[in-house]
Amino acid sequence: MQILDYSHNPMLVFASLLVAMMAGFTGLSLTKGLSERNIMHRKISVALASVALGGGIWSMHFVAMLGLQLPIMFYFDAAITLASALVAILVVGVALLILHFRKRTRTTLVAAGTIVGLGVLAMHYIGMSGLQLCKALYTPSGIALAIVSSCALNIAAFSIAYGKRTNRNIIVGTLFFGFAVFAVHFIAIGGTEFVAIDVLNEVGPLISKEVMAIGVVLSSFVLCAAFLLTGITFSAPSQSVAPHSQGNIAPEAKQEPNQEEDGKTVVPEASPAAADEGATEQTTSVTAANKQIPYEQGGRTFFVDVDAVAVIRAEGHYTHLYTATDKLFCVWSITEAEKRLTPGPFTRTHRSFLINPSFVTGFERLKDNGVCHFKIASLEKVPVSRSRLRAVRDVLGI
Repeated sequence: MQILDYSHNPMLVFASLLVAMMAGFTGLSLTKGLSERNIMHRKISVALASVALGGGIWSMHFVAMLGLQLPIMFYFDAAITLASALVAILVVGVALLILHFRKRTRTTLVAAGTIVGLGVLAMHYIGMSGLQLCKALYTPSGIALAIVSSCALNIAAFSIAYGKRTNRNIIVGTLFFGFAVFAVHFIAIGGTEFVAIDVLNEVGPLISKEVMAIGVVLSSFVLCAAFLLTGITFSAPSQSVAPHSQGNIAPEAKQEPNQEEDGKTVVPEASPAAADEGATEQTTSVTAANKQIPYEQGGRTFFVDVDAVAVIRAEGHYTHLYTATDKLFCVWSITEAEKRLTPGPFTRTHRSFLINPSFVTGFERLKDNGVCHFKIASLEKVPVSRSRLRAVRDVLGI
């Protein structure tokens, strides 16, 4: 068998890199803030992100394959090509389920990155097996290098993007993910040789490069649309209403992923109490002469009384202030808010929440954590993490 010479179309190589980047950004952005959502919302978002990431991996591979220039005519088997896309989506889905429905630790990040890394290669080699009139030959060293690089790059991408869910980390993680998928493809191709064969091993109907190009263009178009829609809302802060001391409250309250509903213990409204025992050390505190918290509205800064704020919730590098009727955007981080408001009426219940106990209308004890209930517009629950449970119960007097 004669080894065929091959080359790549530079424009299509560059296009494949753009597709990988768009897929990474879309998929990683769709899963932002899922710990605040209910189970069904998380499942739907994970499914959409799996399609975006897995479909993007597949699209990148076949955009690059369209750029592969061989001295012979070759085709793709439709059934094998479809199977490679489904494998990519399924593997990414498994990794995202681990990240969003299990406690996120270094082990889960490594596991997710490894699964996606192996999934990228599985999609690649399954897709390559669909070549007709042309056969790909691999070397053990080429396969080993592809496996190591794929797992290492994807572990790095997921560790960055999910280590701390900030906009900056998602963008950097996107760059790592896009480069990982792109690099792994060409590392694997670098360890591949092609030979011409006369036998057709058809599983499904054959697809020419022209028909494949149409399919890849359509999938890339959908991916571009999703990328643009995601990008529009990626860094936009939630809107506030009314330039008074209060704004509308968003309809979702943060709840930890693995909570289970048990019996509910309702307690009467508690009076303000000491700050959480786990609070960070004090810096500038709110004094009697300055018991106000700043918030932004329409390019101006307003102030709301500390005692009118029921919940302070982290939102990236900023926070949202929840009053009896409204939701306000504050430039303080949750850490800065805790420092500035200590000592004061607020208690830390979770890494993302400070609450004013005087607004609590009920407490629910779960297996190893809990939930504080409020009657504040659409904000009904605030999670209490295991490490904060005792302090919160002491503050509430239960």
